[in-house]
Amino acid sequence: MDARWLLRLEPDRLLAPYRTEAGLQPKAPRYEGWESMSISGHSLGHYLSACARLYQALGDPQFRRRVEYIVEELAVCQEARGDGFVGGMPESRRVFAEIARGEIRSGGFDLNGSWVPWYNLHKLFAGLLDAHAYCTNARALEIAARLGDWVHNVTRNLTEDQWQRMLACEYGGMNEVLAELAARTGRPVYLDLARKFYDRAVLDPLAEGRDELRGKHANTQIPKTIGAARIFELTAEPRYAAIASNFFHIVLRSHTYATGGNSEGEHFGPPGRLSNRLGANTTETCNTYNMLKLARALYRWRPDAALGDYYERALWNHILASQHPETGQVLYFLPLRPGGQKSFMDDHAFTCCSGTGMENHARYNENIFFHGDQTLWVDQFLAAELHWPEHGLRLRQHTRFPEEPVVRLHFRLERPVRLSLRVRHPFWATNGFDVLLNGQRLNVVSRPGSYAVIEREWHPDDVVQVEMPFALRTEPMPDNDRRVAIFYGPILLAGEVGPPRSQDLVPVLIPENRPVRDWLQPLWGRPLEFRTAGVGRPRDVVLRPLYATYDCRHTVYWDLYTEAEWEKRRAAYEAEQARLRELEARTVDRFDIGEMQPERDHNLRGEKTAPGEFNGRKFRHAWDGGWFAFEVAVPPDAPADLVITYWGSETGNRTFDVIVEGETIATTRLHQDRPDEFWDKVYPLPERLTRGKERVTVRFQAHPGNYAGGVFGVRVVRRP
Repeated sequence: MDARWLLRLEPDRLLAPYRTEAGLQPKAPRYEGWESMSISGHSLGHYLSACARLYQALGDPQFRRRVEYIVEELAVCQEARGDGFVGGMPESRRVFAEIARGEIRSGGFDLNGSWVPWYNLHKLFAGLLDAHAYCTNARALEIAARLGDWVHNVTRNLTEDQWQRMLACEYGGMNEVLAELAARTGRPVYLDLARKFYDRAVLDPLAEGRDELRGKHANTQIPKTIGAARIFELTAEPRYAAIASNFFHIVLRSHTYATGGNSEGEHFGPPGRLSNRLGANTTETCNTYNMLKLARALYRWRPDAALGDYYERALWNHILASQHPETGQVLYFLPLRPGGQKSFMDDHAFTCCSGTGMENHARYNENIFFHGDQTLWVDQFLAAELHWPEHGLRLRQHTRFPEEPVVRLHFRLERPVRLSLRVRHPFWATNGFDVLLNGQRLNVVSRPGSYAVIEREWHPDDVVQVEMPFALRTEPMPDNDRRVAIFYGPILLAGEVGPPRSQDLVPVLIPENRPVRDWLQPLWGRPLEFRTAGVGRPRDVVLRPLYATYDCRHTVYWDLYTEAEWEKRRAAYEAEQARLRELEARTVDRFDIGEMQPERDHNLRGEKTAPGEFNGRKFRHAWDGGWFAFEVAVPPDAPADLVITYWGSETGNRTFDVIVEGETIATTRLHQDRPDEFWDKVYPLPERLTRGKERVTVRFQAHPGNYAGGVFGVRVVRRP
């Protein structure tokens, strides 16, 4: 599905902003979504990486041809530009000329009026380096080296204070790609540059093992530590190793959900305080993409089953769960709020998580096997084949994991070879871990969270079979043992709790302290599916893997109640339903904004505006001073209110005017108004604007550099 998505995308449209910045005529119109904004160009780097990796994984020449075409087009753009720069962000000459002069205006995501330009270039560097590594494209490395020289020229005169002010704006993993460029070219100037992309405010505390992540934008920080890991590999300086290792374990210990993902609203919260940070915008997918890269780096230094356990958790329960099993569309956030719903993006959203989404599903062949000179680690249980030519070995891993908790390793050898085989014994495999060689059970000693080791001379057609029965278990929140996730072996289960957009009460569980195996029953003939047995309120539910749960409301974390607590909750739900019925009775007009026909019926128009979908609900917003307007019915002879539905966890620049019949009735700023819930803001309509009229025009006008909305619902009601 990932391959089909990438082949649907048109390279010339992704290249359009690059040609524009190089002073060349685009060959096709640029894409919309984020590619129409000041972060345009970032998607091409991800696309290069994904195509290069899919060529490596599939051997399909279509992907190599696309990589070669894009690299040649980038070379043309770089030559036309003349100074070594190649990129797609608008106003690049102005932005980087100001930076070179030390004129730095930097915020979290804005650098001299440009949306994260260094982050943007990091994606291109990474794509070029992947094209070089996986498609042996020498031209890609030449372009990256010229771009590296340009970075050196732009930043060569910056003082340390100017560097730190500049690095307050998200810069992705510039330190990682420059360090890698140094390794590929042997030029120390790039390694020196990599060291300068060092955000002291974040990395100094990590070097000392301090968790000062609260309130910080999560995915801004992870690539910095991946870069620190690569610098350590090239320099052996322990400070960089400490940064990478400390960060990983701090996040794993204090900020990670059952999926292996982290963050709510893209930000870290208080350490160990997760139970009240469950919303529709939990666990940004980019974060987990980067945490897996960091885990891989740490594993290369010292193989550790705990790292393999994390990688497995995040791969199956977040990355796989972030792809729609039928359409291949991907997620920005994986919602963990009880009753939440996955909201998949279309092909042309081109958000950051669209970009990492292109790569995520081209990376499944990573981290399955690792080897040293005479040692082979089997770390992930995915059907795969390893080719190890130094030993004349092809090792095929046969498995239907997780539908079947059995793995068979078939040795195809040119000659006998002595190796130490190390198979991860997962932390969850507490019901046994049996190893058989050619049908005979071996006396291999291992424990959960370690490796089973077999040292011997291997012969052609040897077969090792590993059996690791699954068991049901619950994992509580670190700060609330009555809010739990349910696992079967490594697989996180989710309950289907209602159709999309339904307002049904989310079920809770009343297990009365019984173990999960006593009240969760397997469904015959449906692997990995279960049903609660008499403990669900108001009803029992079916649970299946989160990765197989979509197009419905779901629950991942379950609240454990007593019967008395349940009755109290049901009464509160019924009171809320009564409030909604009363509101409906006063409604004069109700407008499903973001839906095509209702918008046509309400004569919607605007500039720099687009609809979207989030948590199962349509919305509309405008950006960068844009606007949208529509007409709504009003009572001509009675006072009325305009009721607008917003999402309560909005962040960023969201200040806008609400204008009725040409008159501003309110200025609104959205910022964490009611975290993790939709809420209604009431705007009283001045009677002078509605008296004697059947309809009025409402306009949402974003302030310069701001968004208007998103608006998730519009309603006009008679004032009570």
